Amino acid sequence: MTPPAKNLSAKPRLVLASASPRRLALLAQIGVEPDAVRAADLDETPAKGELPSEHARRLAREKAEAVAKLDPDALVLAADTVVACGRRILPKAETEAEARACLALLSGRGHRVYTAVSLRRPDGKLAERVTDTRVAFKRLSPAEIDAYIEQGEWRGKAGGYAIQGHAAAFVRLLTGSYTGVVGLPLFETAALLTGAGFPLR
Repeated sequence: MTPPAKNLSAKPRLVLASASPRRLALLAQIGVEPDAVRAADLDETPAKGELPSEHARRLAREKAEAVAKLDPDALVLAADTVVACGRRILPKAETEAEARACLALLSGRGHRVYTAVSLRRPDGKLAERVTDTRVAFKRLSPAEIDAYIEQGEWRGKAGGYAIQGHAAAFVRLLTGSYTGVVGLPLFETAALLTGAGFPLR
């Protein structure tokens, strides 16, 4: 008996390898709703001598590969955002002390935000993009830092700030991808998805 033909026009399943509500909301902006969300549990410690852009690329790739093992027949989309001053990778702030240290370092100077996006296909092929965005903060007063810390939106954020929140008032210059700084560069993500046959609404 001849097996039934596969529906080649069927939209592939999409899994977002991130628990970030920001990335889910950004995907919704371009009409994309993942079929599932699975966060990858990885050690995100930078390797010795690893450059910020390569750190972001490696983590995005490892997240995609880890989740693909759980759902091998789906497209798996993963991303990672790194805030850097020169070669120094700033932490995803988990304590008030970390957030204060990040804001003090970023005050009155420029920094770079690298966001890597990886899309892993069911056939094992991996496509990826990395955005490099330059951001400059105004000089922050102690009172401004105190007020921002009190808001609490810094928690878990790369570099100790969320540009889509109150920290938008600190940004005097941004060159590159705003959505990349938020956590998912939409132009690059849309290109990866359509290139893999996933239609955007």
